[in-house]
Order: sequence, then structure tokens, then C-alpha cells
Amino acid sequence: MTKYREILRLHSLGFSQQNIAYSSSVSKKTVNRVINRAKELNITWPLDDNQTDAVLGGILFPKTKQENVKKRMPDLNYIHKELLKNGVSKKLLWTEYMEDCRLNGEEPLMYSQFCYYIQQDEQKRRATMHIGRKPGEQVEVDWAGDPGHIIDPDTGEIIDAHLFVGVMTYSQYAYVEAFVNEKQQAWITAHIHMYEYFGGVAKILVSDNCKTAVIHKGGWYNQQLNAVYHEMAEHYGTAIIPARVRKPKDKPNVEGSVGNISTWITAALRNEQFFSLAELNRAIREKQEAFNARLFQKKEGSRLSLFRDEELPLLAPLPATPYELAEWKQATVQFNYHISVDGMLYSAPYEYIKRKVDVRITDKTIEVFYNHNRIASHRRLYGRKGRYSTIVEHMPEDHQKYLEWNGDRFRKWAERIGSNTYQVVDAILTSKRVEQQTYKSCMGLLKLADKYSVERLEAACNKALSYTATPSYKSIKNILTTGQDKSQSEPDKSETTHNNYGITRGAGYYGR
Repeated sequence: MTKYREILRLHSLGFSQQNIAYSSSVSKKTVNRVINRAKELNITWPLDDNQTDAVLGGILFPKTKQENVKKRMPDLNYIHKELLKNGVSKKLLWTEYMEDCRLNGEEPLMYSQFCYYIQQDEQKRRATMHIGRKPGEQVEVDWAGDPGHIIDPDTGEIIDAHLFVGVMTYSQYAYVEAFVNEKQQAWITAHIHMYEYFGGVAKILVSDNCKTAVIHKGGWYNQQLNAVYHEMAEHYGTAIIPARVRKPKDKPNVEGSVGNISTWITAALRNEQFFSLAELNRAIREKQEAFNARLFQKKEGSRLSLFRDEELPLLAPLPATPYELAEWKQATVQFNYHISVDGMLYSAPYEYIKRKVDVRITDKTIEVFYNHNRIASHRRLYGRKGRYSTIVEHMPEDHQKYLEWNGDRFRKWAERIGSNTYQVVDAILTSKRVEQQTYKSCMGLLKLADKYSVERLEAACNKALSYTATPSYKSIKNILTTGQDKSQSEPDKSETTHNNYGITRGAGYYGR
């Protein structure tokens, strides 16, 4: 689906239609058509969250019933000119032609017919040219081919350290940092540190086409930005234009700087040993400062002076807070209306049971989204696995009522009846590993006071405690049912006659 929201967002930031087309993976004609249509309908950025690409598509280009029309012929003059440009192919032009026909409700030619009509005009040339860049406009990023090395102090193993390289295209001012891998956390962290080092943000970010940046779906033209990478770009107010696969000329400055960095940083440190990543990065920073301050051979100044004097004033300011790295996962809301994230359980509204939801994970928060709408937010839990974070409003009403019962409430209820009842209830509550398993027994025990009276329940508990320190609900109920609690309160008649002697035979015995 066409990224209508992204096109309008980038247009509001002042990007050219060509750059918007590259970033949104659509043709320039599509960008122009969307922008003009939005102006006609007075639709401007920012947009409400509920105005998704599908909704905007229906508003901007509503479907209407059209009569069958003849197949549209391609513009051969336009195609001839476009084929002379670097990297443009018939397949790409046919894709743009198909999309343009779809937007205009016209019937397109198949690819074989398209090629047939332009066969005599086809010319494939590989031309290169220097493209002038404006100060502060663009930064290029990539991983360097030659890694650094760290020695494990415990085992002596040599570990590769991957070098991230970011270069301002106008001044060629470089930033380098080493990481133990090329995973998403390292990729995003490198960008955050790079922007802090530059002290501002360039309008355009030309990235490598690695998986941490781009989701590949059938070729360069159908690439989609990684969700976390796109979120980072929105946070810094920049536009990402991924380079094409195996097209190093899409990011020539960083490719050229990688070679220089391999010489002036990696090779310059070849005889030194490093036992931690921090130690290696400190050495890289020293070499990097010297590299940026080195004078150009064929022009005046250095990378540092050119950046400081001409580029830095034109960079967009950094946001108030740096981007917080987020990880996205999918989860299913279980029957207990919780999802599991790294062994911890977080609640979601019970209406979403068995629905698949998107989970945004940061170091501090867990956010749950359904169809791009946030339905829950929790503080992230750490420590022992299996802990729960439950919001009462996410529970069904009958479950919310159950939450009102807890051990302290049962103890206070028993204390109002008597000390013996309190002791029995406390013993029942501590008899199970999980306190909630004893709630039914406590409830049944305390309800006996309604049937038999408070006094009898207290007496029954007293009698049960004379037998065992851990009486059960069943034993108390048996005492009340059989009336054993009554005999305890009545005086024993056999004890009214006292005898100071051990064994005495009365007159009756001898009169037998």
C-alpha cells in the first residue's frame, strides 16, 4: 500500500519530491499526485492516529466504477530519456507505469508488450557523475569491512569488533565507533551516539540495506524500513533513503571514508592490544579526531573546519531527549488476559483475548498495540521470572470483585470474632504455598458464624487448637456439627465431689 502518511510527513518537512519518492519507495509521479490531491482536499500534516494509510487512500482516491478503457500506451520519449539515467531499467519504468495506470484507473500493458514497444529505443548506459551536496543536507552510514580486534583477558581469544562509520556528505566529517556485533541494538545505539557527536541532525540519512535498516520484500523498489529504524528517524526528524543492494555509488562518501578509516584508524592500531570494547573505542576516538583534523590535499581546510564552519550551523537541533531504543515483538493475549514478554506477564483488556498484538519494548516500559492503537502500557518488570503486572481495568467485572479479597482482610474479619478464630484463620492462610488457594477455606470458616453464632465459632476454634496448631476448615465444621463446642462450656458434674484420698471403697462395695 502507498505510504500516504509518510509522504505527507516528509512533504511538511520540506523534502523534495524525488527524496520523498526514494524514502517512501514510490515513484515521483505518485508523490506529486498525492501532494496535489491533499492540497485540493486541504489535508495537512500532522494527522490523527486513526487516519491510517488505508483511510487516507479512500479519502484521497475513492474508488469509482469506470467503464473499460483501452490499454494506455507508454510515453516513449519519456522512457528514452529515463533510460539514459544511471540505474534506471525497463523493469523499474514498467513498475512506475503500472502504478500510474492504477492511480488513473487505466488498463496497463503487460511487461512483454511494454518491452516490445520500447525495444528500438532501448539504450543501456552506465554513466557516473559528481553530485554536489548542500551543507548539512545528508549523512551516510555503513559498517566498515575491516574489523578491529579485542583480546579476551580470561581466555586470550581474539574477538572481532565491528566498526560503524557515519560521514557527513558535504564535509566528509566522520564518526567511528566499535561494537561487538551488527545487531539492531548496536545499529540504533551507533546512530544515537553519532548525532550526539555531530551536535545536530542532517535532513537526509542514507543507510546501508542491512536487515536492521530495511525489510526486503521483492527487490529494492519494494523495500520497507525497519519499524524501529523508522521510529528513530521520526524522533530525530530526518528522512531515511536506503541504498540499493550492491550499489555502493548510492553512498560514495561513506564507502570512500571506509577505505581511509581502514588506513588511518584500523591499520594505525594494528600493533596495539585492547582488552575491552571501551578501551578500543577510546583509541579509535583519538585517531578519529586526528583524521578529521588532517588537512585536505587538494583543497583548503580540513574535515573538521569545513564541518564546523559550514555544516554545523545548518544542522537541525537535537531533540530534548535522545531516542530510547525500542524492540518490537508480536504476542497473543492469553485466556488470563496477559501477554508474556521475557518471562514476565503484562495485562491487556480482556476483550482482546486470543488476539495478536504488537508489543513495543524499551528498558523502562512495555506498550501493547492493536491495529496501531495503544491498548495498554506497563512499567517493565525485572527480577524473578513469572511476575505479573495487572491493571484492574483490564479484568472482567467478576475478576475485579475477587481482587477485593486478600489475607489481611480475612485476618481482620477473624480478629473481630475472637483471638482463637484469628489464630485458626492465620494458620489456614499460611498452610499453602500460594495464599490465594486458601481463600475459599477462610471464607467458609468465617461464614460458619452466620449459621451457628460468633460465640460457638470461637469456642470451636478454641477446642480445635487444643488438638493441633494447624486446624482445618473441615475439623472446625465437624466440631460445630456434632456440638462438641457446647460440652466445653458446661461444668462437668463428675468433678463436683472431691476426694482427698487416692482410692476409697464405699459401703456399697462391702455390702454386696
